[in-house]
Amino acid sequence: MFTGAGWIVWLALVVLGSVGGFLLGNRLRNRAIGKEISRLQEETREKLAEARTTAMQIEIEARDKALKALQDADAEVARRMRDVNRQEARIQERRDNLDKRMDNLEARETRLKEREQRLDARQSELDRAWQEHLAEMERISGLTQEEAKELLLQEVEQEARIDAARIIREIEGQAHEEAEVRAREIVTIAIQRLATDQVAETTVSTVELPNDEMKGRIIGRGGRNIRALESITGVDLVIDDTPDTVILSSFDPVRREVARIALERLILDGRIHPGRIESIVEKAQSEVDQTIREKGEEAALDLGIHGLPPEIIRLLGRLHYRTSYGQNVLRHSVESAQIAALIAAELGADVEKVKLAGLLHDLGKAVDHEVDGPHALIGAEIAKRYGMPEEIVNAIGAHHCDMEQCSIEAMLIQVADAISASRPGARRESLENYIKRIKALEQVANSFEGVDSSFAIQAGREIRIMVKPEEIDDLGAIRLSRDVAKKVEESLQYPGRIKVTVIRETRATEYAQ
Repeated sequence: MFTGAGWIVWLALVVLGSVGGFLLGNRLRNRAIGKEISRLQEETREKLAEARTTAMQIEIEARDKALKALQDADAEVARRMRDVNRQEARIQERRDNLDKRMDNLEARETRLKEREQRLDARQSELDRAWQEHLAEMERISGLTQEEAKELLLQEVEQEARIDAARIIREIEGQAHEEAEVRAREIVTIAIQRLATDQVAETTVSTVELPNDEMKGRIIGRGGRNIRALESITGVDLVIDDTPDTVILSSFDPVRREVARIALERLILDGRIHPGRIESIVEKAQSEVDQTIREKGEEAALDLGIHGLPPEIIRLLGRLHYRTSYGQNVLRHSVESAQIAALIAAELGADVEKVKLAGLLHDLGKAVDHEVDGPHALIGAEIAKRYGMPEEIVNAIGAHHCDMEQCSIEAMLIQVADAISASRPGARRESLENYIKRIKALEQVANSFEGVDSSFAIQAGREIRIMVKPEEIDDLGAIRLSRDVAKKVEESLQYPGRIKVTVIRETRATEYAQ
């Protein structure tokens, strides 16, 4: 244990030791700090040296780039200066050329003015000379200017007539060449739909009666039976003074056939009244519909064509009751298909397409009395509606040139149709109508002045007219042929085309003694 003095000494030693340790530690810390500061200063000096080196390199590169950019700019300026100089040279050259042209134009204008003055002077001289010439001609000829003008106009008119006749001949020739297809189309439509004499013969049917008493029963009390029959069938019944005969008239051959069958059955049955008439007509209609289907199928089978729509078959069957100049249209269609197929086989065309198109080419005739337009276009529209191929539709529509032919098959259908219709015995015309038409044609030709004689030849397809040469000259013969053709068109009805030929002949005869 320390005494009081001992504690004091011990505390003093402790204090001294603490102060000495603090001072020693402080000195050691200051020495470490100095070393760190020296190291940092050394690093700073090295980085400053590196920064100066990098800055110098960047400065050198910047100077090089600036120098290169300056050189490029000098080169671009020099190039543009050269371009500007060349353009200035060209502009100056153009200015020189324009100056030369202006000088030439001024010189030419001066020459033109001088020439115009000379021409004006020459024109004045010519006018004076012309007036003197006219005066001299009037004095020599004894004609005034108006009289001479009239004489000149007559000569010009005569020359114009000759030129007009020549131009008319050329125009008519060109028109005949260009309009041949259109004329064939128009004539075909006229034959089919406007030949009134023939239509009058083919739109009526006759029913034989057992006796004249049957006429009264057909008419019925107050005409009720005949009215019922006409209203149900859509056919006109003509009961006149013709003994034992009733005439059925209708533009629709199917309706006419239904009425004929119904009337014949009513006559056999003997019970004629509105109720019975309606029942018999229904049965007749069913029978005709069955016949139509059978005839259509039979025509298709004859040609080996299968798979036609039922509507097409029905329309084909309707053609069995349709005639054209006495030729059955369904038989004509089958015949046209056979002819076209034979030609197609020889030419290497599609035989099956030709057969189908030939069979359907007159399909529009089954409904042409119900639909406006040429039967060829009507048939083409029907075929298109029921899914026929485009080649078949075109062949049907183009067989009378109502549309442009797009294939050789279409041309073959037109040829086969013409062959079938024009072959000997295919169509008929009554002798009475034929003689009537021939006489009317000759009468039209003989009605013109200067005609010596006329003859209808080639079954009325040509009229040859002999004229009196002393009354009709060559120009008059041309006018006469045109006038006769025009009058024939206006006053007569005829199938096809009629050729008008005017013959002017002058004969000189002398005898040597």
